[in-house]
Amino acid sequence: MQYTSQQNDWLIHPFPQPASVEETDNRLILDNGLIERTFVTSPNFATVDYTNQISGNSLLRGIKPEAVLTINGHPFEVGGLKGQPDYAYLDSDWISDLTSDPNTFQFCEYSVGEPEVPYPWVRRRSTTPSVYPPEGVTLTVAFSPPPSVDSLRVCVHYELYSGIPVLSKWIAIHNESQKPIQLDALSCEILAVNEQEKHRLHVESDYAFSGMETTQWGPDADYKTQVDYRYQMPLLMTSRYPLGPGILLQPGETFKSFRTFEILHDSDSRERKGLTRRKMYRTVAPQVTENPILMHVRSAEPEAVRLAIDQCAEVGFEMVIMTFGSGFNIESEDSEYIATMKGLADYAHRKGIQLGGYTLMCASRDVGADFNCIDPDTAKPGSRFGQSACLASRWADGYSQRVLNFMDATGMDIIETDGPYHGDVCAATTHEHHSGLADSQLRQWEACVRFYHECRKRGIYINSPDQYYLNGSNKCGMGYRETNFSLPRERQILIARQNIYDGTYEKTPSMGWMFVPLVEYHGGGAAATFEPLCEHLDDYESHLSQNFGSGVIACYRGPRLFDTEQTKAVVKKWVDFYKKYRPILESDLIHVRRPDGRSIDCMLHVNAQITPCGLAMLYNPTRTVQRTTLKLPLYYTGLSEIAKIREAEGEFQHYKIDRNYNVEIPIKMEAKSVSYLVIEPEV
Repeated sequence: MQYTSQQNDWLIHPFPQPASVEETDNRLILDNGLIERTFVTSPNFATVDYTNQISGNSLLRGIKPEAVLTINGHPFEVGGLKGQPDYAYLDSDWISDLTSDPNTFQFCEYSVGEPEVPYPWVRRRSTTPSVYPPEGVTLTVAFSPPPSVDSLRVCVHYELYSGIPVLSKWIAIHNESQKPIQLDALSCEILAVNEQEKHRLHVESDYAFSGMETTQWGPDADYKTQVDYRYQMPLLMTSRYPLGPGILLQPGETFKSFRTFEILHDSDSRERKGLTRRKMYRTVAPQVTENPILMHVRSAEPEAVRLAIDQCAEVGFEMVIMTFGSGFNIESEDSEYIATMKGLADYAHRKGIQLGGYTLMCASRDVGADFNCIDPDTAKPGSRFGQSACLASRWADGYSQRVLNFMDATGMDIIETDGPYHGDVCAATTHEHHSGLADSQLRQWEACVRFYHECRKRGIYINSPDQYYLNGSNKCGMGYRETNFSLPRERQILIARQNIYDGTYEKTPSMGWMFVPLVEYHGGGAAATFEPLCEHLDDYESHLSQNFGSGVIACYRGPRLFDTEQTKAVVKKWVDFYKKYRPILESDLIHVRRPDGRSIDCMLHVNAQITPCGLAMLYNPTRTVQRTTLKLPLYYTGLSEIAKIREAEGEFQHYKIDRNYNVEIPIKMEAKSVSYLVIEPEV
């Protein structure tokens, strides 16, 4: 199936075909009209085709097991078939002659269901319209063990979502024996991908933190006809634990793996790939579309917090975070302090403002020799951040409970966790919740995820510096280097806009935060900071315009948002602009021209389901008047013939859209200026 116009492009209009499982002869077919994964069930269960139905291309060149477990030091395959003559391609006529290895886990049965919520989500803030859990179908396939493995049942879960070319997969392992079983390693997905489709397959997992990568591309020893003399072409995709899991599975226990998410792209276009990934996040993790306007108040003293709340309410901000270094203590068990903080939360709520604060979760934190991470190389306390608390120690139990108790008692709405960055490992053998090095990474991840899920149950907004989107967090850095905000204002502004431009290829605007150092931050002195605000109003407005204009909410860190009526008017101007155009500003960004300080740069918001269906932000960072003819790509607005476009709040003009879905607009911009174009259908 090929789309021939915008009218049947699933990235522009909702795709109507539901996800389904079809059984025919010896085959099961997972299909949603966009991608299709085909399995055989005899002589064992195996994936024999995996196709993008838009491009018509299959990514498979060979059959591999559905998973590989290492149990008590010995690897065992789950499903799969043997005897393929060549791994350069998979001839469908070969499949009937392939055999099952008796030493692998064997197919037993399958069942079909619907997606269930992977974590709770209480909707307390405005979001993009979404269905949660997402619509789709789940296929669960059960396998029995080979004779050499005692009573271990493996279930492989596949979840296909309606309306997007995305499938997720995870493994559940049930110990039905009478003795413990050591699970040393686990590969949850193995795909022999062909050369053409490698760059059209995107794989990520919810086991993601501190740059951790579960997706491994390596050589395929079975591929003997490849052109690489040493057989090293990286065409075997494996989704696996980087370390461990290294757990001892007790009798009656079940282990559930992380989830692997797979996108089959229908294009090599960077923009289209980004749009697809962003739509995946909106579909499977819709809490990321919450996008409150927030301030970082630098002092947690009640008078300072009330001032911040008052100012936020006056200009239309929606949230106050007591930031790092503010003195806020979310772990406090002091009843008087808790009562004071509850009073501030109640005061904020009466003003329509949500309130919360920062916590140093475990990174760069010394909580005592009994509970710190132990470096496996030195056998001494230490981690990649100098020193971190181990989240799989008894200390972490107390930490989590103290924080949740505090949030419950005060009624606060947001938590900003510094860390956990727990790609850290821990070689301790005396900690409560991990046995040693092999399971330390997994158990710390599980502790963090449990904590985030408890926050989600309470409707708490989660700002995190790690990518826990697929386990409930809301925001991470859009593109952030702390020392950049110590640069002179003009430089930090342009670099921040570059960060927004680059970061929104992979993230929706709501998924990332930016930063505005109203007071000094990591040095830089007066040249880098904005206080007094009224004396640097043009630079302050530059940050406001690019943050609100991109839909990327920034952390405005300081004691106040405005110091004069003129400053207040500028802040309110951009908040009002954002709220007026919020639906389109929180929609996808199309990247028109990257900021380079030499000419006009442009980002275009698009959404064919609303009006306006497009809004282009224009920035002239130069010190001279700039004139250009702007070629604006309108394909993803859904417009095809005529576009009504106005600059700012001026009169609409009609523009004919060319055959490549572009319009050309003459633009003149004054030095150091900002403008925008509003795009609507002709109706």
